[in-house]
Amino acid sequence: MLAETICAAVSAAGLGIAALTAYRRRFLTAARITAYALVPIGLVLTGVVEWVSGTVFDPSVWIGFGLLGVSWLLFMTTRAVERRSLGGAGKPAKEPRAVKAPKASGAAKGAPVRDAVAPAASAPSLGAGSRQAPEAGRAPATPADDFSDIEAILKKHGI
Repeated sequence: MLAETICAAVSAAGLGIAALTAYRRRFLTAARITAYALVPIGLVLTGVVEWVSGTVFDPSVWIGFGLLGVSWLLFMTTRAVERRSLGGAGKPAKEPRAVKAPKASGAAKGAPVRDAVAPAASAPSLGAGSRQAPEAGRAPATPADDFSDIEAILKKHGI
């Protein structure tokens, strides 16, 4: 009952402000203020305000929101624990191994150690980039041939 009265008073005040704005010949602004002023009374007439006020002051509703919060917290906690234990790839996480960095022979102390990478490792493996048309007597490439380039790249990088 109190919420409906407050909404009606807010709507009446908004319509009064809209009338003053229209008196100052700012009709577009007055129309916008009128639109905002009609919202609270519209919510009262549709019954939304009564439903919301009944929901807010009902203790069983708050118990339900609390249970939903606990449920969400349990879902997020178990998901985080599962991600940590699975290592993100669906396999059990492996313990990280201690890897010793190779010592550079003849390098000064404090100098960065270069990785052992072949000089042509980043060069394209397909040649100069010109594609040749397939020969007339040659059969189209099979799916196994399509993956041979990928396998060569993976082997070159030691994977």
